[in-house]
Amino acid sequence: MSETRHFSFFQNRECEYFPCHQGVPEEDFNCLFCFCPLYALGRKCGGACDYTEQGIKDCSRCAFPHVRSNYDAVLARFEQIAEMVKAHDGKA
Repeated sequence: MSETRHFSFFQNRECEYFPCHQGVPEEDFNCLFCFCPLYALGRKCGGACDYTEQGIKDCSRCAFPHVRSNYDAVLARFEQIAEMVKAHDGKA
């Protein structure tokens, strides 16, 4: 990935939760997808998620969207998310 793509990386070291997930070196921790756009895909998101007893998706063990080099992989799933939304809204 080209280092000149500044739009693909953002970091907020002043955030009280930084880093919010373990397993990513701090210099590569990407805060751009703080709320993961893949959340809506449920278990098909590709990350390490679990569900609580109340049925809430728990992504606390997943660092996938926070890895600097995964920016393109997250964006590559946008069409799948858009199709899911269209089907849900009856526009497919």
